[in-house]
Amino acid sequence: MPDRRPLIGGNWKMNTTRESAEALATAVVKGLAADVAETCDVALFPPFPYLQVVRQCVGSAPVQVGGQDVSGHEEGAFTGQTSARMLLDLGCTMTLVGHSERRHGLNESDEVLNRKVRMALASGLDVMLCVGETLEEREAGHSEQVVAKQVSAGLEGVTKADLERLSIAYEPVWAIGTGRTAAPEDAQSMHARIRADLENQYDARSATSVRIVYGGSVKPANADSILAQPDVDGGLIGGASLDAGGFLDIVRAAASVEAS
Repeated sequence: MPDRRPLIGGNWKMNTTRESAEALATAVVKGLAADVAETCDVALFPPFPYLQVVRQCVGSAPVQVGGQDVSGHEEGAFTGQTSARMLLDLGCTMTLVGHSERRHGLNESDEVLNRKVRMALASGLDVMLCVGETLEEREAGHSEQVVAKQVSAGLEGVTKADLERLSIAYEPVWAIGTGRTAAPEDAQSMHARIRADLENQYDARSATSVRIVYGGSVKPANADSILAQPDVDGGLIGGASLDAGGFLDIVRAAASVEAS
């Protein structure tokens, strides 16, 4: 991964309580070795109610805290939504946009997600844009076309300069929470295609600089082989991020690939 520092994000989804969120964040911070933190970026995405307590636990440690979602609106009468300004006010530095459980589970369109991406970037947040195909789309042979459209539409109006604060998570929907995972070679193939699409949309230099992480049932047991792929720049970790020890094993795997 030329000049691309690996990124491992822990998406806690709708899990934890205040007490367990505090314990989990504290364990991650305490277990993160200095040499690992120097070669791998780490981010935690806790549920909205626990962002403040997790941010306090992180303190000055080299761990970013981010939202699992963000509104595409600056402020106003949008009940239940959370603005970029609110995330920043809590000390967040980044946000997920388009996770499959929102894109497919809540039917958020490419247009809605693009508005979120642009609002978050304009407000000063880093963005991890999530893309990925369903099992039906994969079995129909449409995986690459579906993902290419999601990338292109999600980045509409995003400038080359903005790409410095943006990463992409490829998360095949059929491999999230199912125990199934893409073979390392399959993940590499899709990541390479995404990078080629970025080159077509922007240029080769921009495409080379964007981090593309994999998010589909990554665990300590398969992390080494997935993260060793040349276009896989880290991972967005779901279930395995709820165990500090397992999550840190994945972080160490990413750091060791970077160091080798």
